[in-house]
Amino acid sequence: MTAILSASELMSEMTGSTPPVLLDVRWQLGGPDQRPAYEAGHLPGAVYVDLDHELAGPVSATGLGGRHPLPDPEAFGAVMRRAGVRAGVPVVACDGGQGWAAARAWWLLRWTGHTDVRVLDGGLKAWTAAGGAVTTDTPTPAKGDFKPNPGALEVLDADGAAALARSGVLLDARAGERYRGEVEPIDRVGGHVPGAVSAPTSENVDADGRFLPAASLRARFEALGAAGQAPVAVYCGSGVSGAHEVLALDVAGIPSALYAGSWSDWSSDPARPVATGPTP
Repeated sequence: MTAILSASELMSEMTGSTPPVLLDVRWQLGGPDQRPAYEAGHLPGAVYVDLDHELAGPVSATGLGGRHPLPDPEAFGAVMRRAGVRAGVPVVACDGGQGWAAARAWWLLRWTGHTDVRVLDGGLKAWTAAGGAVTTDTPTPAKGDFKPNPGALEVLDADGAAALARSGVLLDARAGERYRGEVEPIDRVGGHVPGAVSAPTSENVDADGRFLPAASLRARFEALGAAGQAPVAVYCGSGVSGAHEVLALDVAGIPSALYAGSWSDWSSDPARPVATGPTP
């Protein structure tokens, strides 16, 4: 089963015998709360999930763990049950179109054991472009029964990421200028994990924010060294756009791990080495 679906495919499934649970995970890096945008119009039946507070745990005072630490599994499970997530019932995550936040929800559900989770390719923008209806009605789904069982997807810490950069392929999903250390608008210092390869998430999608075809994604990742012979992992700034790259790798048929704390975790420790420039 592919990890993404089109707006037309979702329309068909929503009228089928087992319609998916819909999660609206709109989020903007450094931007305002997206709940007002959700309340102004969303997919019928979609439940709003707050990425910063419900798809992430508390940020530590030292910054270790990153800007979006993994949430406590039980707390995450409670959020998913509130949204109506059930075992054996498909889930589709949607955001405003960038795909990062929806991918974060996808990754967390997959990590905690839900096997039927997908992302709406192109998000709300693709949905409305295809003629999909939106509503301002707030749904009240029946409580779900999802019980998280973490470990279905591989997670790395900083030491694991450093080791994989030596033994496999560690992809840096941030923009190239942040990888090279030319700018760093958010974290303590610019640059990248030594040995990591620059692989901006923006190059996984077309101008409309839809994923490139699986064959094109596979060719892209193989050109970066992720051809399946060595282990692959991804990091980004705080584990959000990195989840989008893990999703793109999944579409391409390449398994990968996520360094969940990512650069915000790595750079919070002054003792960790930092590489700059265009090469690993």
